[in-house]
Amino acid sequence: MPSNTRAWILKEQNGIDSLEIIDQALPEIGDFDVLVKLHAASLNYRDIVLATGSVPLPFFRPGVVPASDGAGIVETVGSKVQAFRPGDRVCTHLTSEMPASKTPSMADICSGLGQHVDGTLRSHGVFHETALVSMPEGLDFLQASTLSCSGLTAWNALFGINEYRPRKGAYVLIQGSGGVSIAALQFAVAAGATVIATTSSSAKATRLKSLGAHHGETAKNLTHGKGIDLVVDVGGLSTLPQSFKAVRTNGLIALTGMLGKADGELPSLMDCLMNVCTVRGVLLGTRDQFDEMNRFTEEKGIRPVVDERVFGFEECKEAYRLLERQGHFSKVCVSLQ
Repeated sequence: MPSNTRAWILKEQNGIDSLEIIDQALPEIGDFDVLVKLHAASLNYRDIVLATGSVPLPFFRPGVVPASDGAGIVETVGSKVQAFRPGDRVCTHLTSEMPASKTPSMADICSGLGQHVDGTLRSHGVFHETALVSMPEGLDFLQASTLSCSGLTAWNALFGINEYRPRKGAYVLIQGSGGVSIAALQFAVAAGATVIATTSSSAKATRLKSLGAHHGETAKNLTHGKGIDLVVDVGGLSTLPQSFKAVRTNGLIALTGMLGKADGELPSLMDCLMNVCTVRGVLLGTRDQFDEMNRFTEEKGIRPVVDERVFGFEECKEAYRLLERQGHFSKVCVSLQ
């Protein structure tokens, strides 16, 4: 077992330059701990927020290893670990020491990997066994590293309520080409739904179509006036007004993000009444849902999309900057080996 790991830490929240590489001592393996050799990590908007302090999230620990999403190979397990053994390929789950069926709260997420508990931007990590799930067969480590947050959030948004699960004949609307949106597109297409994607970039529109999406500025027209069954809203204040216009009567808006700022009048709870629809906040998902998503990924032969530029370990700051300026397509990933 290695005694040290090469790791990035976030010393403080004064921007991306708060990131620093160190040699870090690994803790002893506890009874329920698993040592993982990490091969890949992916970044989320949460990582930018934590680095810049732009949103005052609680429980940030200065010097934490950032990033919650990763994939690798189990090297050693504690004496009471039952779910994993050396050689297993695993993905990280953001929370740990939680029941598999429990939906993480905002407090659980803020107490999790990359914010309070050391995350994935390192060559080796010791994780509680409940912070891991088995990797889907057929994926490489970069693809698998995208599932922890974006993939799981998209899965929960689409499949978290049985009544609204995408199927043949259903219409799903996604916004843009970030990680949650692309994962939702892939899952919904695989389930047989018609997916409408909105983007302001013609180049990205072409890529979205290649993944099975229909492009349209006026989503409701593409449903012959019926409206969208399920909207995956990633923008929040900036996109909710459009989501309310697009959703069908008794449809669902899954609110998964806060990427945008309000432009004009703010949406309110009264919009749910006036549009006769449901708005559901979605943050991550359960470990049971993670396992379900991974089985679906295997069954349907889904290959998560990674941005064409993959960063090396020493290039993490550049990876953060690409994500910050939103110059990526789907997921920004870092190869750790």
